[in-house]
Amino acid sequence: MNALWVALLVVLVVALLLRWLRPTWYWLTFGVTFAAVRVLIRYRSVMDACGLTVPPSRWRLTLARVANRPVPEARSPRILWLRPTATGLVLRLKLRPGQDAFDFSASSDRLRHSFSLHNVVSREIRSGVVELRMTGYDVLRRVRMPAVAPGDGLRVPVALREDGEVHHRDYRQVPHALNVGATQSGKSVYQRTLVAGLAPQNVALVGIDCKNGVELAPLAARFTALADNPDVAVDLLAALVAYMGRIYELIRTEQRINVGLPDAEITADIWDLPAHLRPVPVVLLVDEVAELALAASKADEARRDQIVTHLVRLSQLGRAAGIYLEICGQRFGSELGKGITMLRAQLTGRTAHRVNDETSANMAFGDISPDAVLAAVQIDKDRPGTAVAGDSSGGWSRIRAPHTTLRQAVDTCNAHAHRTPSIPELEPFRPAVPLRVLVGKVQPKPTAATAF
Repeated sequence: MNALWVALLVVLVVALLLRWLRPTWYWLTFGVTFAAVRVLIRYRSVMDACGLTVPPSRWRLTLARVANRPVPEARSPRILWLRPTATGLVLRLKLRPGQDAFDFSASSDRLRHSFSLHNVVSREIRSGVVELRMTGYDVLRRVRMPAVAPGDGLRVPVALREDGEVHHRDYRQVPHALNVGATQSGKSVYQRTLVAGLAPQNVALVGIDCKNGVELAPLAARFTALADNPDVAVDLLAALVAYMGRIYELIRTEQRINVGLPDAEITADIWDLPAHLRPVPVVLLVDEVAELALAASKADEARRDQIVTHLVRLSQLGRAAGIYLEICGQRFGSELGKGITMLRAQLTGRTAHRVNDETSANMAFGDISPDAVLAAVQIDKDRPGTAVAGDSSGGWSRIRAPHTTLRQAVDTCNAHAHRTPSIPELEPFRPAVPLRVLVGKVQPKPTAATAF
């Protein structure tokens, strides 16, 4: 008997240690079983308490009346299956007639408390089927990205979602995106993770970093073009617009629409061109857009108007030419001047890190989802890297990027420096490779462009 109590005490101590130090191991060994039993036992009472049941149908009431039986109880959604995952449970439900998927989304907090789980996210799979993704612990407290296959087609894993799934930045699905957040909110780490994920892919990286290049210059080995001040940025954007025009001429030439051409070979963008003719896609990263939009004199205003005009043209026309925008800034509102709201309207993807006021969150999500605005202003300052990601469809989720150090990002870019393509229009803006990359080679004489 004493041995049994000792064994139970050891198991309890091990479970508590795992829950504190290795929550994933605790969940896979103990938590998933307890949570599944708890969900199945409480299911009917929870559905009834949350108002997610429907009254009995008329034919059931009539049958009970004819048979002189008690009135049937309200019916809960039918469980299709319950599947455990590495971070929680996935419960798929078949809705009863008269129920709506929005009811489950609105009841997510009540379901979370009722099932004693960390988080519940609802989404509609198809008409009449709802999936509840429930996490058993805080997966964003210590972000550990699961092993995923190398991305292709410009789809980069950049963060972990609160439901335990990987959040991808997919440029084919969401061509242009906006990333806002206050100082020390995690924007730079998110940008580093994105660059490190793009480095192994067949893509040209173009950067504009008006903080004298302190964020993007260390990654210069993988950049085709880089501007570190507004004067160079306006010329770089003009060259990128000229490159876009050349790509459109190539697409127009290769369309060759005639009666005998199969429909599958007709194209209006670069992705349906033959592989030997397809130009490399370009990702333009703007580190601080406000520095491009500020103007202190008449000359600055003329330059600012040119920059905003080029950015708007690239956002409106660049997708088919394989040019994608990633705009970062602390604020992105109409106070930045004429044309900014037109540019924001073209940025489908929205990511908001911690912001200092509700107005900044409204700049990202005010025209998309009020719930996302509320979630953005509630981000804890002690959790840098946490953000709210959404798009123009209204869907959103909390995410947190892994902590990618500058050293890790530099090493990744240096390892894939041979993948950096050369574009004739952007060749004058090719950054000088930092001296530390040229290990074992004859180092050039330091100049103002190469000295650190």
